[in-house]
Amino acid sequence: MNKTFLKISTIALAPLLLLSACGDSKSSKDPMVVEPPAPTPVNYSYQVTVTNLTHAQPMSPVAVVLHNEGSLWQIGEAASGALEVMAEGGDNTQVLAQDMVLAGESGAGLLMPGMHESIDVTLTDTMPMMLSVATMLVNTNDAFTGVSAMDISNLMAGESISFTARSYDAGTEFNTETAASIPGPASGGAGEGYNEARDDIADHVTMHPGVVSSDDGLSTSALSAGHKFDNPTLRITIARTE
Repeated sequence: MNKTFLKISTIALAPLLLLSACGDSKSSKDPMVVEPPAPTPVNYSYQVTVTNLTHAQPMSPVAVVLHNEGSLWQIGEAASGALEVMAEGGDNTQVLAQDMVLAGESGAGLLMPGMHESIDVTLTDTMPMMLSVATMLVNTNDAFTGVSAMDISNLMAGESISFTARSYDAGTEFNTETAASIPGPASGGAGEGYNEARDDIADHVTMHPGVVSSDDGLSTSALSAGHKFDNPTLRITIARTE
């Protein structure tokens, strides 16, 4: 073979061999890993506005709860310990701490007659199916009002619903209306509020029959005719804001 031709062929092949070597080197590297962006949190936010419709029944700090199972109460069934504490003494701490609660908020303080308050509650990344509201009529033994396990799954952002709520009897304390058994201002601060003993023979939640009062002939009652109430006792507006 002609030596000159061999030399030229070798020179001509050199770039191809170099490119091939470079290609092998590049293909041996690990592929670039692109981390996906972190998912944006999805918030389900609601503003619950409550209005006290009574003449002389202050209401305890309102509890607003988002949940996907269970209920705060059911007519005909025994009140839970958490509901008993709230219905007798106005303390909503245990209601808000129940296992079923996904998110919950409390009103700032007593909701006085004729007044209203808006309470915001938000749940992140889990769509709530139900909303509950509960508050005690504090010039009573164990009356409360609100709504239990209301379906809000179809409420879209920007929409709202409004309705009125009746009053219930927790069935955990006799409706004696004595100053010693009522935690509200009608007792002059003498009432004990919550008592662990359940002394109401019903021991289940019912619609509240209303109070009798001293003006109606119940001489031992700490209540006057002004403390009487009829249904409804609370207006509730639920607005989905996000």
